[in-house]
Amino acid sequence: MELIQLRLLGFPEFRLDGRRIELALRKAAALVIYLAEAGGPVARDVAATLLWPEADAEAARARLRRTLYKIRIAFGDEIISASAASLSVRPGLLVEADASAFEHACDAGLLDEAAGLYTGDYLAGFSLPDCPEFEEWVFFRREALRSRLVQALERLVEARIAGGDARGAVLHATRLAALDPLSESAHRHLIRAHLAAGDRAAAERQGETSMRLLREELGVAPDPATLALLRAGNAEPEMPRTRYVAVDGIHIAYQTIGSGPADIVLVPGFISHVERIWEDRSCRAWLDAASRLGRLILFDRRGMGLSDRVGARPTVEATARDILAVMDAAGSRKALLVGASEGGPGCIRFAVDHPDRLTGLVLWGSLAKGSRAPDYPFALTSAQYDLWQQRLLAGWGGPAEIETFAPSLADDRQARAWWAGLLRAASSPGAVAGLLQALRDADVRPLLSKVRAPTLVLHRRGDRAVRVEAGRYLAARIAGARFVEVEGEDHWFWVGEKGALLEGIGGMVRGKTGHHPTLA
Repeated sequence: MELIQLRLLGFPEFRLDGRRIELALRKAAALVIYLAEAGGPVARDVAATLLWPEADAEAARARLRRTLYKIRIAFGDEIISASAASLSVRPGLLVEADASAFEHACDAGLLDEAAGLYTGDYLAGFSLPDCPEFEEWVFFRREALRSRLVQALERLVEARIAGGDARGAVLHATRLAALDPLSESAHRHLIRAHLAAGDRAAAERQGETSMRLLREELGVAPDPATLALLRAGNAEPEMPRTRYVAVDGIHIAYQTIGSGPADIVLVPGFISHVERIWEDRSCRAWLDAASRLGRLILFDRRGMGLSDRVGARPTVEATARDILAVMDAAGSRKALLVGASEGGPGCIRFAVDHPDRLTGLVLWGSLAKGSRAPDYPFALTSAQYDLWQQRLLAGWGGPAEIETFAPSLADDRQARAWWAGLLRAASSPGAVAGLLQALRDADVRPLLSKVRAPTLVLHRRGDRAVRVEAGRYLAARIAGARFVEVEGEDHWFWVGEKGALLEGIGGMVRGKTGHHPTLA
């Protein structure tokens, strides 16, 4: 069987049965890469439009035929199977690509192997400026792979420190900090590694470097956790330990905080990272306050944060399974579910499927349906949602859409820097696109009348991300639910007026739904 090998991590290279193939024409190289990565047939018209977007249909098809001819000449063999309608890599031809091998190593937990395979960013130095759709595809693929590398390096640093291999930890942490020089979390990993190696001078130099970059590039002060780490030597910053539980063959990251008699499971919106959330002072203060009400259980849904990436779109049913797996792993027999934003539909599904496992349901800034319908007029239409998604993904890596999610913090440079870093760490534009599409298509309206748990719905009056009418809709259709309208425009629950949600959780923990004194 013939073997075609593709080096895609770095500038692309091609080999056929070990022989180096020179593809001087960049669009020929792009076509081979795209077909190999597609893993199946690609319509001729799609390929033609991708590579010759400005040409009319007939001219694009003609250029595609000439390109296929040049590929055949370069390889000395027919490596692309072409029909009248589609193109694909020739059946029987074995394809090996380092990008796919990297992903498989990550999936298998072979993190050292994965880190070794990642020799450069996806198609580094290779571009087709006149092909915006191809460039966008490359961008999403590159960011998804970089996100997985960051995740692998973070786990390797932790494993090396825990195993006493401080030198190995420093090597991985140095690479991590170089990947994202403006990530204070990456710098903290390197500081910890230097401290584990007994090199306080190097740790202090790294701390100074981190502070200088934050000051000069972002105009923000260092997080107290960074300063505390430098003061405390090799002590860990105050952050709960991250654990994992497997469900459907996917590893879900979770944490437990506090030791109260009641369990509170916080189900996040579409973006989460159980470790990076602790870096924001307001979010940390909220989590600390919530953990004094009961044992707080946090987790990243599949495909997000420190949990495994998934190929399929995560459904509300999948989120319900994640909740159940995390509760079982944490030894929680019953819990109060707190569903924030897009986490709400998964909580509603869980409440219907496992009524014996929850003591109550709290929904914050949540919704029953992801897009507009004639009888659900207060959401975006599918077309409007897709445009919003494009805008969000176009700004990924920066503080994308913070004006929508937290308008009160739109001019706060530290909040903007934290949100940008959280987005980069939590996912990539390509990886999060499927989750956003699943949210757009979600619809749990038929389940609302089946919820029997005590329910509290809270929503900010001026919420720009999810309109307050969506909260009123939930409360009106869940039997016995109480609705609390909170002042403000911020969608994030840890920003602005926070007392109502904490009071509501405290009341539900105590088996009441009325108002209670604000927590100190």
